[in-house]
Amino acid sequence: MKILTIGSERNLFKDNSEAQKRIKEYGQLYDELRIIVFSNAADENSNLQLGGNIFIYPTNHKVKLFYLWDIYKIVNSWNSWKPDMITCQDPFESGLAGWLLKFFLKTSLQLQVHTDIFSPYFGQESLKNKIQLMLAKFLLPKADGIRVVSERIKQSLKSNVKGQMSNVIVLPIFVDIKKIQSAKIKADLHKKYPDYDFIILMASRLSKEKNIGMAIEAMKELSLKSKVKSKMLLLIVGDGPEKEKLIVKCRMLNVVDNVKFEPWTDDLVSYYKTSDLFLLISNYEGYGRTAIEAMAAGLPVVMTDVGLAGEILVDDLDGRIVPVGDAKALIEAILQLLENPLKREEFKQNSLKSLKKWPTKKEYLERYKNSLSFNKMLK
Repeated sequence: MKILTIGSERNLFKDNSEAQKRIKEYGQLYDELRIIVFSNAADENSNLQLGGNIFIYPTNHKVKLFYLWDIYKIVNSWNSWKPDMITCQDPFESGLAGWLLKFFLKTSLQLQVHTDIFSPYFGQESLKNKIQLMLAKFLLPKADGIRVVSERIKQSLKSNVKGQMSNVIVLPIFVDIKKIQSAKIKADLHKKYPDYDFIILMASRLSKEKNIGMAIEAMKELSLKSKVKSKMLLLIVGDGPEKEKLIVKCRMLNVVDNVKFEPWTDDLVSYYKTSDLFLLISNYEGYGRTAIEAMAAGLPVVMTDVGLAGEILVDDLDGRIVPVGDAKALIEAILQLLENPLKREEFKQNSLKSLKKWPTKKEYLERYKNSLSFNKMLK
């Protein structure tokens, strides 16, 4: 089976990156895998071959508006090569390119949906999101197959997209549970920050939809309402366009001593294993991979009702789920776990128990392969 993928994963051009390692595993499932990556000319990426059957092509566009022409030139240079299926990373720009190539190459099309695009928060966030949402509504009914990362998104598509949507398959993002659980601690946060008794961890891109500002606001209230005399720290790991605004917010609320920022780390597992609580309080998510990673590491999780909430993490069984944007509920959930170590231990044990049935890498790769075969059969 020959597959063409269109997306924006630029880390594929970085030697030994996690993206490269992942794509090498996917490549073993097919006869040939070709990948077109949205890439700026300034990145100076070149065509790349991994192994004997994986070929990666950067668009190297100077103006993103003309990316479709750049993709056409790449595909046209392949002469008579034709994929059995095109799979696109999103139902937006890459989805539009895939839909046009579907006719040019006379093949089938799969669109992937990795975030909850029909959440009201998605469309309200920016004009760009509104345009992408309109594009998705146009493209999704025209796909031969759709792959989503959670049941939440599947049900959302069925409610918001015209047509029966019988061609939707759920394939969650793979998390190597055993690898996380067996990993040794390289950095102990309580040793790194010895002045704090209770460390709350957040790890994500610092962007608007992650609603990290609500956690900073909560820190102001927590110190006043807690019945436990504990020096709390909110550690925010990551980078992104909202970072400066969040730093300013900390100063305005006078919580600089209780909130610290760190850049992204490749040793996030150590942070999971040496924190006391993990927060994921996004306005919308497709899945929420970090919540699963935290659960696998034995770290209690409080998250908003997004992504995998209710599907994998069950409220008051192996974590807490609070309504999106509800600062009061968030504070109450954090206080419950701050003041009740037995509850934290209960969540930890229940999480570890529920993840025992998690698929292995071999099982996941088989499901990944079947997800394309399934959509091809639907054509």
